[in-house]
Amino acid sequence: MNSNTTKFSDKHCGDDINARLAANFRSIGHTLRSMREGRGSQTHILVMLTKNDGLTQSALTEMLGIQPGSASEVLAKLDSAGLITRSVNASDKRTSDIHLTDDGRKKAEEAVMQRHKRQERMFSCLSDSEKQQLLSLLEKLNSAWDEEFPDERKRRGGHLRGHGKARSGEASSRSDS
Repeated sequence: MNSNTTKFSDKHCGDDINARLAANFRSIGHTLRSMREGRGSQTHILVMLTKNDGLTQSALTEMLGIQPGSASEVLAKLDSAGLITRSVNASDKRTSDIHLTDDGRKKAEEAVMQRHKRQERMFSCLSDSEKQQLLSLLEKLNSAWDEEFPDERKRRGGHLRGHGKARSGEASSRSDS
């Protein structure tokens, strides 16, 4: 732990270990949010389409755990930017299949590359062993919180923690972000 983190949590929380943990989670959350680049929803959809090209809007909406109106708005922006195309679904003429354009695919690939670089940088201060320990602890915490706070998952639109890693027999419905 670096001295800035220690000073921060000591200054605001004293010796209360739970308060120090919560303060560090808040600080990490703020840092993660500030590190996000670009339009999160748009980038997430582009990356998802690299793995599932031709999804219907309803399938995409369900996988992302967002409202249909929100999906329509984001897809309209991606369409007007020339990053996706929509075609009539062969089996249901009321539905559109969504496909990446070449520009959309390039933008998604760039986003994935940037995300990997950012993740490497984020955890560069930890050894492989420390990363594994942290991962085990966070997965344990996420699992316990899913049981302790079941309404939170509903509030988040059903998003699974672990980004695609199914928990408790649930089907994986989300790609990593």
